[in-house]
Amino acid sequence: MAARPLGGREVLGQLVRFAIAGGISTVVYSAVYLPLAHYVFPGARAVYAVPFAFAVAVTCGFFLHSYWSFRGHGTRDHSGRQHLKFVVVQGVGLVLNALFTWVITGPLHGPVWLPLIPIVTITPIATFALNRQWVFG
Repeated sequence: MAARPLGGREVLGQLVRFAIAGGISTVVYSAVYLPLAHYVFPGARAVYAVPFAFAVAVTCGFFLHSYWSFRGHGTRDHSGRQHLKFVVVQGVGLVLNALFTWVITGPLHGPVWLPLIPIVTITPIATFALNRQWVFG
């Protein structure tokens, strides 16, 4: 069953819900990433904390986005294809986060908190577009 096309107001509501859910996921990501990056994988090794933080945040994000952000949008596929698409999109986010972290804490010698800036700005824009059009579209 295909959902009706969303108007501007509905898209805005969806974007607001996505931002709130993403904010929650970002807090979860940061709560896992920062202690690991400071105490377990300091300095240029901070990139090793990314998969752990991402795994926890993506699990939280899937349920928030599936049942709230994109509620009523598109279709839900219970065959596993939608879950696979979601994992692929999250893989794109993981690669972006790892790339930001590696470049900033490695070659640029930045502090371990600095990658959180592109992680909370650029990655969500990319994953919102992919989730809306491909996963939940």
